[in-house]
Amino acid sequence: MSLRNSNATNKIPKLLSENLNNKRISKVYKKFEDSLDLNRSFAVAVSGGPDSLALAFLSKIYAIKKNLICKFYIVDHKLRLESTKEAKFVSNLLKKNFIMSEILTWRGKKPVKSIQSIARLNRYELLFKKCNQFKINDILMGHHEDDLFENFFIRLLRGSGLKGLTSLDTKTIAKKKNILRPLIDTNKDDLIFISKKVFNFYVKDPTNHDEKYQRTRVRKLIKDLEKDGLDRIKLKKTIKNLKNANKVIEFYVEKNLRENSFFFKNKNRLLLNSDFFLQPQEVIFRAFSESLKLIGEKYYSVRGKKLDKIICEIENNRLNRATLGGCIIERVNQSIIISKEP
Repeated sequence: MSLRNSNATNKIPKLLSENLNNKRISKVYKKFEDSLDLNRSFAVAVSGGPDSLALAFLSKIYAIKKNLICKFYIVDHKLRLESTKEAKFVSNLLKKNFIMSEILTWRGKKPVKSIQSIARLNRYELLFKKCNQFKINDILMGHHEDDLFENFFIRLLRGSGLKGLTSLDTKTIAKKKNILRPLIDTNKDDLIFISKKVFNFYVKDPTNHDEKYQRTRVRKLIKDLEKDGLDRIKLKKTIKNLKNANKVIEFYVEKNLRENSFFFKNKNRLLLNSDFFLQPQEVIFRAFSESLKLIGEKYYSVRGKKLDKIICEIENNRLNRATLGGCIIERVNQSIIISKEP
């Protein structure tokens, strides 16, 4: 499917340029622009919250300036009675600001447990499917600095390792799509300011105050810690240091995959040689996890305990055949073959 470039001119509409001239907004935009280096079509996920509305405004300016095609998508999860009405309202609000959007609807039976995590998975699936239609590989998300801190504490409470603690990054790759977070170093207060100034509106999600959700409880914990002297600058520095350490491990994970695995593209199979399992345990764990994600075409990794069990069976020559993460894992002589389940 071809795209028609609605940004044929780099002239910014007066309504948008007037807001961009605001000193505070201009500063945020400059930071936003410096964080991106796009030269092709991209998509933006919009939810109606202050972060995503601010992202929509900044992305529209960026697309016009760079003369790029930008598609805006609103996902209606239909988890609340008013969600469809809100999605349509946000779409009309964007339209008044020269931002054309499309609503993607999550249809089907809704889960009773793990609602937020399952909704997130379905949101990504809807975005990926739509982007595939237009051959778009870059998707912008509205995650900001507060999300970075919340994610850190949520993973800490789960007992996550180094990778989990630093999982929310400026860029991640899923199903060959680049998930970009150009606002990850931006304070939420600045995004609220932009939403109020540009749109005079943003959706206030009632679940943000419902303490049955872990993220709500973590948000409260962070505020309590701030009262006790939590230095957000130092916390941000700590996360940055952990990310640097994580990059070192990722270097050896990629080296292991490059040197000790072979991908049969025509058969969608991956061969892991015996040296693959002679690396440090964390390198083996991550490289094996990435192998399963590649062949199984999954966005999220298989749970750690299941991975550890399979790796242990391989290392102790007890594995002949197993299934995990939508993959078939088989031993062939001294190698392991991973193929996709039919």
